[in-house]
Amino acid sequence: MRTGQNPAKKIEKVAQPREITVCIVNFIPMLEGFHAQGMEVLRACLESVRANTEQPFDLVVFDNHSCPEVRDYLVDMLKQDQIQYLILSDTNIGKIGAWNFMFGAAQGKYVAFADGDIYFRPGWLKSTLEIFAAYPQAGMITAIPLRTKEEMFTSTLDWGRQQGVLQEGAFLEWEVFLEHAVNTGWDEAKAREKYLHGKDYLLEYNGRRAYVGAAHFQFVCPRPALQQILPLPSEKPMRGENILDSRLNELGYLRLSTTEAYVAHMGNEVKDRPHAVRAVPRMHWLRRLLWLPGIRHLLFGIYNGLFRLYFSNVK
Repeated sequence: MRTGQNPAKKIEKVAQPREITVCIVNFIPMLEGFHAQGMEVLRACLESVRANTEQPFDLVVFDNHSCPEVRDYLVDMLKQDQIQYLILSDTNIGKIGAWNFMFGAAQGKYVAFADGDIYFRPGWLKSTLEIFAAYPQAGMITAIPLRTKEEMFTSTLDWGRQQGVLQEGAFLEWEVFLEHAVNTGWDEAKAREKYLHGKDYLLEYNGRRAYVGAAHFQFVCPRPALQQILPLPSEKPMRGENILDSRLNELGYLRLSTTEAYVAHMGNEVKDRPHAVRAVPRMHWLRRLLWLPGIRHLLFGIYNGLFRLYFSNVK
C-alpha cells in the first residue's frame, strides 16, 4: 500500500555529469610503517586535484578496503561535497578491479585516472586536453614526460612515421627525468645511467608537441576508448596493469605525454614541496647492511608474509 505520491516526481531536472570524470583509487590498510603518512599523502592528492584543476569535473574515489580512519576521512569529504562519488569496497579487489568499476560507471567525455599518491600541478588538465584537440587519434595521455616500454606504443610510432612528424633522440630534460626517478625510488646514480642510455620520441602535429608514451599511474582517456577494452582481467591487488596500455596500443590509439611535468609521485611520504626535485640522502651504514641482497630478500620475504596474513582477501 502506498499513501500519497513520491515527492521526487515533482523534480523537473537532475544534475548532469560533467565533461571530466576524475577517478582516484586508494588503499591504505594501516597508518603505520610504510603507510605511516598515508593519510597525508591522500589528502595532498585530493587537495591538489581540487586546487589545480580549472575545468569543472566530477571526482570519483574508490577505496580498496583501507583502515577505518581513512574511510572516515573520505566519508567526511563526501559530506563536504569535495567528492561526488565514493565507493567503499569491503575487500581489496585490486587496482584493475577498481578500474573496471570506476571506468564502467564514469559518465564524462574524458576519464582522468590517478593513483592516490599523485600530486597535481596547475595546468595539468588544460595541457592534456590541448593534446587531445591536436591529435584526433589520441587515446591515452599522461601529464608528465617519461620513458616507457616501446612495445606499449608501437602504434604511436607507426603513426608518427607515417605522418612524418616523429623525432628520435635525447630531448627529455635531466631535471624532469631525475624528479620522477627519485620520487619512484631510484638513486641518482641509477637515474643518471638510465638517462644517458635512454631515447625519447617526440611528435609535433597541428602545432602541438607531445612525447610518445604514457603511464597507468596517471592518465586521461576518452571514455569510448576505455569502453572498448573493459572489462580487464583482474587477479592480483597490483601487477598486470600493463594490460590497459597494451590493449589501447593494439586498437591503434596514440599513447602520449605532455612536454612538461604537470604531475608528480609523492610515494609514501609528503615533502614540504612535492613539486620540487628531492635530493637523495646518503644511506646510513645500517641501511646499507640491510639492503645487501641476502638480508634484504629475507626481511622482505618475512614482511610480505605478514602483510598477506593480515590483509589477504580470504574471508
